[in-house]
Amino acid sequence: MTVAVIALAAAGCGKSSDEANSDSGKKTGSGYSGKGIGLAYDIGGKGDQSFNDAAYAGLQKAQKEFKIGGSDIEPQDGESDADKVQRLEQLAKSGYNPVIGVGFVYAPAIKEVAAKFPKVTFGIIDDEQDKAANVADLVFHEEQASYLAGVAAAKTTKKNHIGFIGGVDIPLIHKFEAGFKQGARSVNPKIKIESQYLTETAQEGGFSSPDKGKDAASGQIETGADVIYHAAGLSGQGVISEAASKKVWAIGVDSDQYQQKALAKYKDYILGSALKNVGGAVYDLAKSVVDGKPLSGVVRGDLKSGGVGFADSNPKYKAMTDVVAAVDKAKQDIIDGKVTVDTK
Repeated sequence: MTVAVIALAAAGCGKSSDEANSDSGKKTGSGYSGKGIGLAYDIGGKGDQSFNDAAYAGLQKAQKEFKIGGSDIEPQDGESDADKVQRLEQLAKSGYNPVIGVGFVYAPAIKEVAAKFPKVTFGIIDDEQDKAANVADLVFHEEQASYLAGVAAAKTTKKNHIGFIGGVDIPLIHKFEAGFKQGARSVNPKIKIESQYLTETAQEGGFSSPDKGKDAASGQIETGADVIYHAAGLSGQGVISEAASKKVWAIGVDSDQYQQKALAKYKDYILGSALKNVGGAVYDLAKSVVDGKPLSGVVRGDLKSGGVGFADSNPKYKAMTDVVAAVDKAKQDIIDGKVTVDTK
């Protein structure tokens, strides 16, 4: 089973980059006169092989296809909403359009800055609080992809014992947990499921601390879990490395983590990944602005639209025909409305 997710480039951690093309308006062949896409990263920044890198892949694809520029800016440790406001204002003042905040943490800043720049289209990923004519709320049914991860985990485990590790204890990540548990219990109502959140707040490093992910995975493996699903951003690299070292399965998140170069030495133990097409959302918003028909309001990706899915890149997963069949059936049942996935 596949979902149309934009492939990640080999993105390393780094500073902000600016590849603006001053002639972009002419080159698109449209009335677009902006400088390109402005992208402001979430905690963890570029190089997380997951959420932020997926957004960067969408920026790169749009730049290439529409011959426009782009600027992507890293977050700072311990920053305030005022820092985010300044970052977004800097992009908007410089002529970037659209300007996209990667992550729900940008909600207050997007609301403030969008009101100051009504002619610029703003996008925010993973939040739908901001209601304005020039704001697109780019959100997903994460619980649906997580349900498929739960089915895969329950069909694969040899011990009827699996685990979930969330980065931060917030409603967004609760959706991942809820879907995962429901999917697993649809296969085996008595399955044992470990569940743990790394931190209470994002500022404590729940999405940006591989060591925390590694420790949590180690604990779950010691209790007997042999398949662990993470929704923890950069911290998930620690989950995956620990699972591989103990020769148990890991399930990745947001991007197809089996395909990531930085995780290549662990890939034999990455069963699959619950996909969220963040790159596609960035690309689609850029396209709408370049075409002169900017998206606004809530734009939600689900299994039916290909906005979420489950990656099947690992040949070992594909060889488990009964697991693949169960996941495929679950996907179709959700699309057909036979299964409604929990969000809490």
